[in-house]
Amino acid sequence: MTESFDGDWLDRREPADARARDMRLALMLSDALPKRPHLIDLGAGTGSLFRWMAPLIGRAQAWTLLDADRDLLDRAFETIAERADDVGFRVSAPAKRTLLVHTPAGAWRVEGLVVDLADAPHGLPLDKADAVVCTALCDLVSRHWVRRMAKKLRVPFYAALNVDGRDRFLPPHPADRAVAAGFRRDQGRDKGFDGLALGPDATRVMAEAFRKRGFGVTTAPSPWRLGRGDTGMLIDLVQGHAGAAAAHRPRDAGIAAWRAARLRQASVGRLSARIGHSDLLALPLKQK
Repeated sequence: MTESFDGDWLDRREPADARARDMRLALMLSDALPKRPHLIDLGAGTGSLFRWMAPLIGRAQAWTLLDADRDLLDRAFETIAERADDVGFRVSAPAKRTLLVHTPAGAWRVEGLVVDLADAPHGLPLDKADAVVCTALCDLVSRHWVRRMAKKLRVPFYAALNVDGRDRFLPPHPADRAVAAGFRRDQGRDKGFDGLALGPDATRVMAEAFRKRGFGVTTAPSPWRLGRGDTGMLIDLVQGHAGAAAAHRPRDAGIAAWRAARLRQASVGRLSARIGHSDLLALPLKQK
């Protein structure tokens, strides 16, 4: 079974994700899609990628949100409906676990499906997909998982916000290196996707796999830039980095000191961070 994520954490990171994703790659994907596209969202969580990308596509469209956690999908539907209502879009529910968001440019149909993605693409509803998309997923998966996906797909693949290992907290602290080393080790453990997680190698491995299958691949940096207005998220990151590092370096007293210092800095608005990510878009090359 693959790892699950806390819905509150996903909600807190949504604004930072929206700021970080590379707009050019998203628009390239939109331009490559048919008039009324159907997108499959892997590991959709609370639906943040849909909420960011559907307005960019800006026309009638259908989405299938896939996640192993039913509670997250329920939360996704609630949030999508609330946000649509906030901007004046009518929402209807023609079937169980199906929403229609009625916009001036056409209806957005959203369906949810509980799926464990460990064996993907096996078991995925890809027969009518015009694109497969995901966000903050592919640094968790294995090399075997990526190769299977690249071998199976004949439609665009978009993977946003893959960690690249270039994290920096400011101001500097003497234990930064120790925390980073422990955290990187944790990123590479098996996350339930058929082998060791790719971590910072995710974008490179995906680019190689899809190019070998005849896709044109474009990548772009998409770092989080966090500061005074991101206190809650910074606290989450400090706790996550320190906890993961301590699990691999339990005798390193510097990690506890780093955690305490960073939490104090975050609480008074003196902590900032750049958390490195990159986006990838793989497009099937047109046959001559």
